[in-house]
Amino acid sequence: MTAPTAARALLEDLVDEFLRDYPRGARLLAVASPSATRSASFADDLADALRSRGVAVSVAAQDDRDEAGLRADIVAPFRAAGGDAVEVVSGTTALLAERTRGLWHFSVWLLEGDEVPHTAATALIDVTDPEAPTRRLADYCAVPPSFLT
Repeated sequence: MTAPTAARALLEDLVDEFLRDYPRGARLLAVASPSATRSASFADDLADALRSRGVAVSVAAQDDRDEAGLRADIVAPFRAAGGDAVEVVSGTTALLAERTRGLWHFSVWLLEGDEVPHTAATALIDVTDPEAPTRRLADYCAVPPSFLT
């Protein structure tokens, strides 16, 4: 086994936190950012980190689904299947909109550079350097009021 990279260490920390808080059952985890491509890549890496712990994981993309589409196409079938598994859903800012943010047990917001953090996310990850992503803590004093909803 090779030494963990900074990216791998961050993924392992997120998995530790997620599994500590949500150890069993049908669990939904959202990975969102302004870029669907960025979210999809990180979601795949996070799913791999969960699988390395023996967790059954599936990955889905938001694509252009609205709240009703997310519920009908992703959330309801996953919950109906039951079992002990995680569904990682990647997408854009719509995953953390006021009407959809409550669908997820845990959510990750990815940002680069000067992008504004999304305060509804469980974890804020700065991926400006993809080889060395860092976790940010939300500084609500620095966030424009429109992002506090």
